[in-house]
Amino acid sequence: MKKRIISVLFALIVALAPCTAAFAAEQSEIDALKGTKLYVYNWGEYISDGVDDTLDVNAAFEEKYGIDVIYDTYDNNEVMYSKLKGGGVSYDVVIPSDYMIERMIAEDMLDKIDFSNIPNYKYIPEQYKNLAHDPKNEFSVPYTVGMVGLIYNTTMVEEAPDSWTALWNEDYSNSILMFNNPRDAFAIAQSVLGMDYNNESPAAWRVAAELLKEQKSVSPAYVNDEIFLKMESGESAMGPYYAGDFLTMQENNPDLEFVYPKEGVNFFVDGVCILKNAKNKLAAELYINFLLEPDVALANAEYICYASPHTEVYSNPEYSFYQNEILYPEEGKFKTQLFLNLEPEILALMSTLWDDVKNHVPSTGNGNRAFFFGGETESVISDDGEAMTPEAKRYALYIGIFIAVCLAYVIFRYARKKYRENI
Repeated sequence: MKKRIISVLFALIVALAPCTAAFAAEQSEIDALKGTKLYVYNWGEYISDGVDDTLDVNAAFEEKYGIDVIYDTYDNNEVMYSKLKGGGVSYDVVIPSDYMIERMIAEDMLDKIDFSNIPNYKYIPEQYKNLAHDPKNEFSVPYTVGMVGLIYNTTMVEEAPDSWTALWNEDYSNSILMFNNPRDAFAIAQSVLGMDYNNESPAAWRVAAELLKEQKSVSPAYVNDEIFLKMESGESAMGPYYAGDFLTMQENNPDLEFVYPKEGVNFFVDGVCILKNAKNKLAAELYINFLLEPDVALANAEYICYASPHTEVYSNPEYSFYQNEILYPEEGKFKTQLFLNLEPEILALMSTLWDDVKNHVPSTGNGNRAFFFGGETESVISDDGEAMTPEAKRYALYIGIFIAVCLAYVIFRYARKKYRENI
């Protein structure tokens, strides 16, 4: 699992093995990199680091090439993006998720990779190439893949959940965790509402934000890596997170279980990229190629516990997660969606709405409860004599606007088609 033992002798063999791959770069160019520095920016807990005698990937790379790796970590894509965009820092290698790769490409933040210096790219299968975030395979190399699901504690949750709506269940108030980043949090609300994660309708995003505000009535704790401690210690009943991280948590707390909710989940691809104006680009390409060495990729897959896009890893019967149903579920078993980069206006709206969600204080004293999931609310009487909550009126307005926008678009497309046919 995450702390699978890989012997020190094996680590040294990997580190000291001669360079046999056919690089486009001359050996003299590679030798000239000795003593230089490579700056790498990655997620926390996202590379085999030598703990418990696992392979220390960065140390092995340093030993092999004589290049010093300066390694920093971040909690989520948005933190990484803000730090890089703000300037004042300089890295060579970064490992964002798919939608953030697409955004960074659009904003000219990434440099094209010279794949003649990545001979181990041959281990990446076609299914992970030409994806929407990097359609020409110019800026990224897949590092890990996976999906988001729901982790729950079987000693605290009476009935195994199968829906994202469990995260709004008042029976678990003060014991529910939620993503502390807008893209993942909104995706859960969008799943409940049956929406596309990449929806470009402002009205749809506002409806999803209102649903997230309603979750505040169960006092969710917003977390990133803090989820490990809270779930492993039994402090919290449930929370959404990445499938690979669940396997790590379950090692430390066997009471934890995992489900892919029936409404659908985010499927993601994290990729290794080179930043624009990287000061040590050739070293960055050597590093990417090193990460694709079969033994190194296996060590990372064992340590990180995410699914691997590397053919020599997932097809290896000796791999601890070989044919694991959580990491490698049957294709088409449930709905999945990739995140895509959003238009600037939607990104700005999402940021504003997320601030609204985080700052929202649910009303107290009147039993207010989420409209979508029932419960007592202060009500008003509609014209037909039926009770109608203020929340219901608000959602009816939002959903009405959303439907009207969709209908207007359909009518516009139909009218344009007819116009063209008559020309």
